Amino acid sequence: MANDIRVCDKCKHIRMKTFLPKLKKLAPDADIQVGCKSYCGPCSRFAFIFINGRYITGKTEDEALEKARKYVK
Repeated sequence: MANDIRVCDKCKHIRMKTFLPKLKKLAPDADIQVGCKSYCGPCSRFAFIFINGRYITGKTEDEALEKARKYVK
């Protein structure tokens, strides 16, 4: 089963241009969906990734990616 990864394109702490290639490297088989996740409170304060049913946050996009690594199948 492929990884289900969702990210918000409105997040102020993520640059999609640099973030998407990092996500694809982390999980090459992932189904990555980009769009609003209605997670605006934490999204306005942290970088976040929704991966396989879990919200992962970090102060930076790299920190969020590192925390998400253990949830990749």
